[in-house]
Order: sequence, then C-alpha cells, then structure tokens
Amino acid sequence: MHRKLRLRKREDFNVVYRYGRSFANSQFVVYWRKRAKGTFRMGVSASSKLGGAVVRNRLRRIVKEIVRLNAAKLHEDIDLILIVRKPALSLPYKQMESSILHVLRKAGLLKGSTPSQSVNTSSASRGNRTGNRNGKQGK
Repeated sequence: MHRKLRLRKREDFNVVYRYGRSFANSQFVVYWRKRAKGTFRMGVSASSKLGGAVVRNRLRRIVKEIVRLNAAKLHEDIDLILIVRKPALSLPYKQMESSILHVLRKAGLLKGSTPSQSVNTSSASRGNRTGNRNGKQGK
C-alpha cells in the first residue's frame, strides 16, 4: 500500500478511535471516520497477543495487500483502521479476504453498501449515567 494511503501517526489513530464508528466480525474490527477530502487512508493494528513480530508483520502485510487489491471498491474520503483478532491467524488468504470485505460491507465502506445497524453499548444508553459498573445512578 502506498505510503500516502497509510495512517501512521499516533494522533491520526487516536482521532479515528475517538470520533469514528466501529464494526466487527470474529476476525477483524474496523474503525472508520469521514475525512474532508482525498483518498482513503488505512492503518492496521495487530496486538502482541497474536504472536511475535514476524507473525504480526505478516498479518499486516496480508491485510494491506487485500485492501490494496480491493481499493476500487472502497468509498473515498475515509480514514479506517483494521484491527486483527486472533481467529484471523488460522485463515487462508481467500477466507481472510472475504472476512475483511464482510466487515467493510457491514460498516458501509464498500461502494453500493449501507452500514448495518449497530447496537449502542455506551454507558449512557444503558441508563448508567456515571459510568459506574455497579449500576448505581449518579447524583
């Protein structure tokens, strides 16, 4: 993937995490946010829980290549982050590609797709205004 199409700065990642939307399947999570202009930018996150550096970098390369080959199907003007989950380790390339396309379609990031309705699980939507885990209402 071309260097200009990558999210690389920590600040860029944090903005997408904080203000973006997220969708997931069992292998991948996608966070995305609209941009003002330009082509899409993408970052890949692979936790050290997945394995050593060789394993994580291999997964990142595969994910970037899948997105590069399907770039024409993606909407423009978005920043997206793909987070790799542990079940993706055992997937062959074709299944990994279909799983990535599935989560992108679910998020409405593929041309011709609309986002599916996600369930809001924030503490405010559950009636817990203070964010306490014990469920007591704040003053």
